[in-house]
Amino acid sequence: MTFDEKYYNIGFIDQLSYKNTFIHRLDPRAKLIVTLLFLFTVISFSKYEIVALLPFFLYPVLLMTIGEIPLMFILKKVALVSPFAIFIGIFNPLLDSGQVFIFKGLTISAGWLSFFSIMVKFTLTVSTALLLVATTSFPGVCHALRQLGVPSLFVSQLLFLYRYIFVLMEETIRIVRARNMRSYGQRGKGTKVFVRIVGILFIRTVERAERVYFAMLSRGFQGDMPTLKRFHIKASDLVFATSVAVFLYIFRFYPVTEILGRFVQGVFS
Repeated sequence: MTFDEKYYNIGFIDQLSYKNTFIHRLDPRAKLIVTLLFLFTVISFSKYEIVALLPFFLYPVLLMTIGEIPLMFILKKVALVSPFAIFIGIFNPLLDSGQVFIFKGLTISAGWLSFFSIMVKFTLTVSTALLLVATTSFPGVCHALRQLGVPSLFVSQLLFLYRYIFVLMEETIRIVRARNMRSYGQRGKGTKVFVRIVGILFIRTVERAERVYFAMLSRGFQGDMPTLKRFHIKASDLVFATSVAVFLYIFRFYPVTEILGRFVQGVFS
């Protein structure tokens, strides 16, 4: 994948946030609060829970369906950062060698069970966080944080961090294009050239960051990032938040999967 494709791939999640679906029109504060509630609910399960977590996939699936978010895009992003979760849980089978009863004499190592639980929780939390950004935009999430009382300095730092990812990518694209135009075959791809490119990239990004900062100061920047768009809590936002809260409460404190399993077992027995 070229740098141009990677740059477009990073910005594609922002393009998704400009759609006009029901999920996109919801107030960012409502979506942020619901997402945080969802994340805390998922991670509150014990390390050996797997089946009880499966119904929670209904929420991200509904978000992708109603918000018209491509499934493969989310799966690729989740798979991209999955090595971190795998590294955290892969040693569990060695550290936790106990046996856990599964079904009719079938047992499994407690370490493997906790590892799969980590992966399920990881998939749920990361996909939901990505869907929040894909249906709200990262600046929208930051403005929601600001309106919920998060200090403006922290929110501004988040916005700058996100914005300068694209600045860094733009400068990288320019440098790589210039190198490609001046090199033939395998020339220009050695370690010395790579070190020089990194140094040039650092200098250019610092200089551009200073120019951007001075431009912001000349336009009255005082540490806060104002927005022209004003958000208002509507009835649809309250209905959405209440519905998700009820859904989370039921699936967290009631053994829904166990009840459904007994029902299906009774039907086919």
